[in-house]
Amino acid sequence: MTVTTPQPRITVPAQTPPPRPRARDAAEDTGWPELTEAVREAGQYTTRAEAERITRIVLSALGGHVTGDERVALAQALPREAGRIIASQIPATRPLTAREFVDSVATRIEGATPATARWDVSSVLSVLADRIGETLTTRVLSQLPPGYALLFGRAELAAMA
Repeated sequence: MTVTTPQPRITVPAQTPPPRPRARDAAEDTGWPELTEAVREAGQYTTRAEAERITRIVLSALGGHVTGDERVALAQALPREAGRIIASQIPATRPLTAREFVDSVATRIEGATPATARWDVSSVLSVLADRIGETLTTRVLSQLPPGYALLFGRAELAAMA
């Protein structure tokens, strides 16, 4: 008769991949509420929801007009949600003047007039300029036709001939 003694079972743990950095989702993007709150204050909107709606509209309009390295830098300098809005836009086929840009935003906001749309655009873009800094704002403005500087809260000086 053969007697076998039980041998301890050795288990080899499966190879686990090293932990990857966890991607942040929109809920973790604390910069987005701060951005929309700053827009709410600048534009004197009564609710954060209204400020968020206006911010999304203006950023999506701007996203089609900023291209190349400036578009990438702008998207990276902003909170994740704002950067996603900028980066997801199809580039415009032709540049719009500042007035045409404001008019195009007015068509996206129910009940807006050119005057209220200018207020909305300026409220968002002036906050944006504060957030991204002087250097990047200058780079973005260099891609846009004359007239946008005022929308970003900057004086636009005419060149002396």
